[in-house]
Amino acid sequence: QVHLMESGGGLVRAGGSLRLSCAASTSRFNINTMNWYRQAPGKQRELVARITSTGSTNYLDSVKGRFTISRDNAKNTVNLQMNSLKPEDTAVYYCNVGGVELSTAKYLEVWGQGTLVTVTS
Repeated sequence: QVHLMESGGGLVRAGGSLRLSCAASTSRFNINTMNWYRQAPGKQRELVARITSTGSTNYLDSVKGRFTISRDNAKNTVNLQMNSLKPEDTAVYYCNVGGVELSTAKYLEVWGQGTLVTVTS
């Protein structure tokens, strides 16, 4: 069982920065990937950044060079540092983790409740 708690969203002007954090409380669950998705109004949810348990990262092309994902495996936390924010980054950002439930050996994905990021011009 996994529960995700997100924090750090808010309102910022274009060019500003925000840091999103997500803490996973787990019981008998081996986390593999930790991800941040976002969904803007009227648009599909998209993967913003991904980090594996070994630290490999992937980014959405439009955020490369501006966003940085990091994780602390000991604390089961994942952060998204967002710099040089643009109005088009406005969206609800969701933390997502994927891993194996140890009791069933099944791969599961768990979502956070989402945190709103609003970037004004």
